[in-house]
Amino acid sequence: MTTSRKPDDTPGGRIAALRSARRMTQTDLARAASVSLSMIRKLERGVRKPSDNVLDAIAAALNVDPSRLLNGADRRDGRVHDTIPLLRKAIATCDFPDDGPVRPLPQLQAAVDEAVRWRLEAQYVRLSHALPDLLAELIRGLQTMPGLAPLLVAGYRAADAAAFKYGYLDLSARLIDLMRGTSALTDDPLLAASTGYVRTEIFFATSTYHAGLRALELEIDLLPEGGGEDFQRLGVLGSLHMRAAVIAARGGQTEAALSHLGEARRLGGRVAEGIYYGTAFGPDSVRIHEVSVAVSLGDPHLGLALDLAKTWTPPAVMPAERRSGFFIELARAQLWAGMRDAAFESLRAARRIAPQHTREHRWVREDVETLLRLHRAGSEPLIGFADWLGVT
Repeated sequence: MTTSRKPDDTPGGRIAALRSARRMTQTDLARAASVSLSMIRKLERGVRKPSDNVLDAIAAALNVDPSRLLNGADRRDGRVHDTIPLLRKAIATCDFPDDGPVRPLPQLQAAVDEAVRWRLEAQYVRLSHALPDLLAELIRGLQTMPGLAPLLVAGYRAADAAAFKYGYLDLSARLIDLMRGTSALTDDPLLAASTGYVRTEIFFATSTYHAGLRALELEIDLLPEGGGEDFQRLGVLGSLHMRAAVIAARGGQTEAALSHLGEARRLGGRVAEGIYYGTAFGPDSVRIHEVSVAVSLGDPHLGLALDLAKTWTPPAVMPAERRSGFFIELARAQLWAGMRDAAFESLRAARRIAPQHTREHRWVREDVETLLRLHRAGSEPLIGFADWLGVT
């Protein structure tokens, strides 16, 4: 007996599903992507597979990362890896930039804003392909337009997101150094503090949690809360406390973790959920980090994470990377609590929200390997998930 494939099992099926979800006809999509109607029809029927250029055009028309249109068999993580030499080349010219055009400030601002949005939504394919040229242009422009420094810092941070997630830790460290040096060209202490937040990646990657905590606490000391309702300052300061809580918990410093979490919670109560100097912060972000701290501290704190998940999930308006991170952390807590089915469902939720972030997360791979060992009988969904991750 022949079984039909699910609609999302092929690129064409995923294109059709996303097109329908956006109430677009095939003609609408063809026009928006600047490809022929015949091509759209053949792709959705599975007669043809999209080239990289066509896939990018359709993904842009659907406002998703190209990876959303691919399944495990068609995964193209190599497209991110292929851009790494281009990123290295772009930043190698930071002291001696090449000649070339530089767009007006409003256009550069729009391009950087788009890159930041892709970073927050974990759309690393789109991000990595746009960044080499954008960074090179910002580096050129900085020579004559010092006001571009904040945009270049944001560009470096976007590049770091792809480099760090895909394991290029040397490139990540270099980009963080460039962020710090470029932020020093401004008189903005909040920009400098935001680079301190990102710098913590180095300490997470090397498991030097105590040093990371000291570095964050120094940033906090350099950024007093001040008076009034300077929401940007409160947001940056709150994000530093939030990050400090997690790294303290990873280092087993329970008292420091809970103290910083309490400060983050207090500051989160004073600002609306939003993006502050490139970092999501507010009451909902603090809740997500409560789960992260609980998981890092282990027993007897896991119950807090499990209880929170019974009554709350991150709202859809939050950045995809942060929402998927919540379910990845929750899955680990559920797995440790013996809730294997719930853990797998959380991992699937993380994948639906931000597939690239989920696939590149070390904990996801570890947890799926554990679930495979625990399941005596084969589970087709679990095996399919593992195949998508590349762990089978």
